[in-house]
Amino acid sequence: MSKDRVAVVGVGNVGATTAYALLLSGLAPDIVLINRDRNKAEGEAEDISHAEPWSHTTLVRAGDFEDCADAKVIVVTVGAGLRSGETRLDLLKKNAAIFRDVIPRIAATNTQGILLIATNPVDALTHYARILSGFESGRVVGSGTILDTARLRVLLGGHYGVDPQSVHAYIVGEHGDSQVPVWSAARIAGLPIDEFCLKRGLAYDKAALDEIALKTRNAYYRIVGQKGATFYGIASGLVRVVRSILRDQNTVLTVGSKMPEALGLGDVTMSFPTIVNALGIGGVVPVNLDPAEREAVTRSSAAIRSQIAAMEEAPATS
Repeated sequence: MSKDRVAVVGVGNVGATTAYALLLSGLAPDIVLINRDRNKAEGEAEDISHAEPWSHTTLVRAGDFEDCADAKVIVVTVGAGLRSGETRLDLLKKNAAIFRDVIPRIAATNTQGILLIATNPVDALTHYARILSGFESGRVVGSGTILDTARLRVLLGGHYGVDPQSVHAYIVGEHGDSQVPVWSAARIAGLPIDEFCLKRGLAYDKAALDEIALKTRNAYYRIVGQKGATFYGIASGLVRVVRSILRDQNTVLTVGSKMPEALGLGDVTMSFPTIVNALGIGGVVPVNLDPAEREAVTRSSAAIRSQIAAMEEAPATS
């Protein structure tokens, strides 16, 4: 296995932007783009490669599923988008059908790599990818709520006038409407938010935090309404996950994975602060939740389990 090869399956907006961000990062000397339309993959590969003189020496090329064989990480972004008038359930069924074709083809060529799933609805599809691939659970990682967590930190940083990198706050649960901000564990400069406000002479306004949580949850709808799609934030988040895998960094990220039995959430894939390393999932960190947060996480897990059950009805691909 080439420890630094990354394959990107699906080169729409998210896949192509992820490949470009990978080139800029210098993490992977070999990036393979795989797409149903080979011409699209070749065009994106050539275009991205023209950034090489200004960034890092990298082989960017179009390939086939056989090229997944030597990849350390396979980033899966393939899938349909949500069309006007469709529900998330409609999208789930369409993308589950696509996964029934794509994931076994990846698994047939790669027996050691890490699957990184970004296709929406990502929680249920990460769960499904684990079943379809037959991989041990640690080798199937979902993008989960890494984007939601980033959005929350940006909004909190802006509200309190600090660098978002100095904000440590998590969104857990579903990457979707039932996501849960963990205010009880949120910290700015190492301090709980109310204590940070006290020491800085700022007003602690719970209503403002509720508004920030709402803006975080609705960011997707807002951006799609303005420009049609979101891809920069998630691409950057995917590269951060790839970095932790390739460099075995043991980074704590809110990726999606199979929840440990000890959390009492059932057989479900969702996001919690999680150690990410060369093995993929290095372990879920069971952060303390207050009673309201625990109840919200339980509801979120139930919402994801209902999506997982709905995949049984997914139509076959044509």
